[in-house]
Amino acid sequence: MPHSFVTIGEVLLRLTAPRRERLTQARQFDAIYGGTECNVAVALKQFGVDSALISRIPENDIGQACINFIRQYGVDTSQVVRGGDRLGLYYLEIGASMRPSAVVYDRALSAMSEIEPGMVDWPAALAGRDWFHFSGITCAISERATATVAAGCEAAKATGMTVSIDFNFRSALWSPEAAAKRLDPLMHYVDVAIGSARDPILGVMLGMDGNIPPDERTPEAYRSFVESAVSKYGFGKVALTVRDVHSSDHNSWQGVYFDGSEVALSRRHELEIVDRVGGGDGFAAGAIWGVLNGWKPQEIADFAAASGAIAHTVHGDFNLASEAEVLAAASGGADVRR
Repeated sequence: MPHSFVTIGEVLLRLTAPRRERLTQARQFDAIYGGTECNVAVALKQFGVDSALISRIPENDIGQACINFIRQYGVDTSQVVRGGDRLGLYYLEIGASMRPSAVVYDRALSAMSEIEPGMVDWPAALAGRDWFHFSGITCAISERATATVAAGCEAAKATGMTVSIDFNFRSALWSPEAAAKRLDPLMHYVDVAIGSARDPILGVMLGMDGNIPPDERTPEAYRSFVESAVSKYGFGKVALTVRDVHSSDHNSWQGVYFDGSEVALSRRHELEIVDRVGGGDGFAAGAIWGVLNGWKPQEIADFAAASGAIAHTVHGDFNLASEAEVLAAASGGADVRR
C-alpha cells in the first residue's frame, strides 16, 4: 500500500528581487508560490508519497494561479477551501556574503488566517491518509488557524494517523514565549517533532539550549535535549536540523534523529546556497520519508540532512529531488550525471 500524507498550512505568493538585488532597489520581482507545509507535501510527492494539502485560498485569478502552480507537482488540492479576500504574500531579498537574506511579510487578513475548523470537511480530507502534518507558522498567523489545526490533529488522532509538527519559528510573526504558549496545548497530539536545534521555541518549551558548538557535536551530545522533549511531551521521535551560518552563501548543515532510544547524527554538509528558503522543509520531508519506510535512525538522519541540503541548491521553495538524488547526496556524490 503506498504511503499517504496530508498537511494543513498557508500557501503564499513569493515575490523575489532578481539578481540578489535589495528590495529597496528592485523594479521587478520573480513570482512563484510556496509555504512550509506545501513545500513538505511537494518534496514527499517527489519521493512517491500520495500527498494532499488543506488550505484556504481565494476564489480569484491569483488564487487559481496558486492552485495551478501546486498541482503541477502532483499534490492533491481537492481539499483546499476556496474563499477569503486575499492570498498572503511575502517579499524575499536573497542575501550575499555578509548581507543576510531578508523577508517582508504581507499576510495580515489573508484567506488562511481567517479559516475556521468547520470550513474543512475533515472526514473527506483525512480519508485514506496515514500522516497529518502542521507547522508553527500556521499557528502563528491567527488563533482561528490554530483552532483549525487543533481540529485536524484531533480528527487525525481519532483515525489512528501519525501526527507531526515542524516548529518553524519566525520572529517576524511572534515571540518565542507567545509561540510556546499557543503551541503547548497541541503537543499531546504529536508523534514526530521536527525543528531546529537552535529553535528559540524549543528553548522556551524545554528550558534548555540544543545549540551545541561544532567541536562538541556527537550523537550523545544531543541526548539530553531530545530525551527532554520526549519526556515532557511524549513525542515518539524527534528530528533536528543543525546549521552553522558562515555567510549568506555558505552554511554548514547536519541532521539529528532520535527514535526514542538511539540518537543519530548525520555527516556534515558544506552548502553553497542558491536559495535558502525551504531548506528546513526539505529536511522535514526527508525525515518523514525515512519514518514512513521504517528506516534505522542513522539512515533517517543521513537522508533528512541530505534532502535539506539539496533543497538549498534549488531556486524556489520546493525541493524537487528524487529519492535517488537524495541518497546520492547523502553519500557525498556530486559528480556530473551523464
